[in-house]
Amino acid sequence: MDVPASTSKSLRVAVLADSDTRWKWGALTANRIAPAESDIRLDGYLLRGRATPTARQLQEVGVRADSLREVTGVEFLRTLREAEYDIVVLALVGGAVQAMLHGLGHAWQERAASKGSAKRPVVVTGYVGVVYEKLADGLLLRHGADLVLANSRQDAERFTAVYEGVGADASSVTEVALPFLGGDSYEKHDPYTVVFAAQPSVPESRKDRTYLLERLVKHARLHPDREVLLKLRSKPGEHTTHIEEQPYQKLAQRLDLPANFRLVYGHMGDVLDRTDLLVTVSSTAALESLHRRIPTVLLTDLGVRESLGNHHFVGSGCLASWDQLDAGHRPTPDEEWVARQGVAADGAYETAFDAARTRIAELLDKGELPSLAPYYTPVTAPGYLPGILARHHLAPDGSPLPGAPAADTEPGPVRQIVRRAARGAYRHGVQRVAPVIRRMGEL
Repeated sequence: MDVPASTSKSLRVAVLADSDTRWKWGALTANRIAPAESDIRLDGYLLRGRATPTARQLQEVGVRADSLREVTGVEFLRTLREAEYDIVVLALVGGAVQAMLHGLGHAWQERAASKGSAKRPVVVTGYVGVVYEKLADGLLLRHGADLVLANSRQDAERFTAVYEGVGADASSVTEVALPFLGGDSYEKHDPYTVVFAAQPSVPESRKDRTYLLERLVKHARLHPDREVLLKLRSKPGEHTTHIEEQPYQKLAQRLDLPANFRLVYGHMGDVLDRTDLLVTVSSTAALESLHRRIPTVLLTDLGVRESLGNHHFVGSGCLASWDQLDAGHRPTPDEEWVARQGVAADGAYETAFDAARTRIAELLDKGELPSLAPYYTPVTAPGYLPGILARHHLAPDGSPLPGAPAADTEPGPVRQIVRRAARGAYRHGVQRVAPVIRRMGEL
């Protein structure tokens, strides 16, 4: 019996990420934006640094890759100079995206000079969630990628306005949606379950975080028939996209917790499967919850402020306080607002990535693409760009600086132990020592 030949096209994709959340976003995005009928080989690269995911965090994210390894920025550039990829997804903070764009541009120019071919991958970047701060700064640091993904219609309009406003090419802005939305539509559970989605850095102060924890515990006592869960992002000592200086776990140790109150970890989607009311300050989990039509609240107890990020939800119909929730308030989201945020609760989610797939297919069909052309150059930003590149051990032209940390081989056992110890010491310094020094400075 003849076996029909596969019609799928093999596609090699590299994802470079610098935290657990960005790895999740980058890997899921790679699968969402790949042209239809593609057979994807996904290679993951984790940028070595403060927030490099631990094995536990990677397992919790639940996204699999064909290969996964930790690299420095210069190691990644060296790999990409030689490796043949179709798509590269940069799931990084803005400064790191800009450094990699310049570094990749230099690496691929070198490859073209040595091999006589200017063929390069399609480069994609974007944001892992709601964009509520440093809009212009973060966007311009991402300019130069072939696709800058906007997670909603509102973001696409804002991104385009910023690029056009500085005279930069805005054709890279492509509207999509958050890649991790999904799951079953809401149905009431027994027992009724309230989930508070904690964030590592919002709010920041011990006082505010203690207040929110105490209100959550109070809600559990007021409603003994409800299950009240505190959904945590990381365990003490682990780092995520943002630094957590006052872990809720430690604050909770000082409280007398009722029997219907629990701390939980795990995949956010699994927790939402049993959620009747999602409460947070400004977490992207709110959009995941709204997508499923789960009653969702953005807290106003600490104000509606840009520093908290809950100002992004003005007009959503979901802003409320703990006093209102204790009294039984259930929010009703504004459908027009929800639709503008890329939350396709109407079932249109499956088409949200069509424009990106089409764009990438067109670029792949072109063969050789023009050189990467970021807005920031030594001419347009001579007092800003060199510092960004230097932090990633790159010269102003994108070439590796002498003595940049890179390796052609995997580190030996001794080097791995030293590296783990050094990273642990660094994390201890950031999480334990730095806050103490800051407090001393406030005396």
